[in-house]
Amino acid sequence: MQPVNHIFTISIPNYLTGLPIPDHFTGWFRLGVKDWAKLIPFFTVVGGLSYSVYKTVEPYANPKARKGQINPSIKKDEAKVVDCHSIEEIGDKAAFCRCWRSKKWPYCDGSHGPHNKETGDNVGPVVVSAKK
Repeated sequence: MQPVNHIFTISIPNYLTGLPIPDHFTGWFRLGVKDWAKLIPFFTVVGGLSYSVYKTVEPYANPKARKGQINPSIKKDEAKVVDCHSIEEIGDKAAFCRCWRSKKWPYCDGSHGPHNKETGDNVGPVVVSAKK
């Protein structure tokens, strides 16, 4: 425990007092190359720690919007969305939605067009045909 105590009570304060941090805003413009070189490790560590904290806290900011989530709104109360349709119900041809944005789910209503423009995706419907 003594080495950790030494780092936080002696080493870090001595390092920080040795940094060429100006007293006022215009002092940053008067720093020389050697001064900036002394500040690079400090700002690298501060930036790295800030980014690590951000990436750790970010998923908890909006828990409903998980990374990789595809389905934004269809049957969200169910554990898994499954729809079954017989060939007789479909008729000659049907287009089924694959982008999960259709208001006529499970059938495609063209919602993939705006989705593709917004995200750069290239998703389209699954077309099922009874004819060859």
